Amino acid sequence: MHAFITGAASGIGAATALRLARRGPVALADRDADGLVATARAVTEAGGTATSHVLDVTDAAAVAAALDAAEKAGGPVDALAHCAGILVAGPLLDAAAEDWAAALAVNLTGTVNVLTAAARRMAERGAGTAVVVGSNAGNGPRVGLGAYGASKAAAHSATLTLALELAGSGVRINVVAPGSTATPMQTAFGGAAAAEAAIAGDLARHRLGIPLGRIADADDIAGAIDYLLSPDARHVTAQVLTVDGGATV
Repeated sequence: MHAFITGAASGIGAATALRLARRGPVALADRDADGLVATARAVTEAGGTATSHVLDVTDAAAVAAALDAAEKAGGPVDALAHCAGILVAGPLLDAAAEDWAAALAVNLTGTVNVLTAAARRMAERGAGTAVVVGSNAGNGPRVGLGAYGASKAAAHSATLTLALELAGSGVRINVVAPGSTATPMQTAFGGAAAAEAAIAGDLARHRLGIPLGRIADADDIAGAIDYLLSPDARHVTAQVLTVDGGATV
């Protein structure tokens, strides 16, 4: 398996890279060049093989070029883990135009750019599988996450639509929807205090809390991605696997 992983410089993307590198070469993509170096080093130290590609997923031409470079170095890409994304938070009435634009550019347009470019190649070859990291905020409304949730809901819809369109082409496509996860993005959102609040829940904000009593770590999400990209999931496509400790019921 040759996996192309976006958002690979940190968090869920980096954890996914380490898992998938056990099964073959990985192509690491992110706009954070220093983070890519760190992830590539970790993959190599674990005995894997990695190439690195500095990439802005909102640039469709750059996405195509990165896939070309990855395939030239490591052969056909037959697995995609699209983990790149940004978090935009705050009351919806206060969301500025630039907040909406940023959320949609990265979380929706970036997803479509990467997913369609990779899936087109897979469909032409008659085989491949892809996972898009969405969010449980894309499954239903979350107070304070209006722009983010809307961008993720749209990404879910686009991903599942493509999954149906390519189901007859030997390509499987699914979504993993995490809840609160201990990553740099989550830390920037509010750190330990926000994590404790997410676990406890908040009736006034219509939040259930996390029944399992902890924030996910990045490897919890990477494990779900690894499963969906594996032969064990060969009869699974067009699904959203929510990994949030029971916060969505």
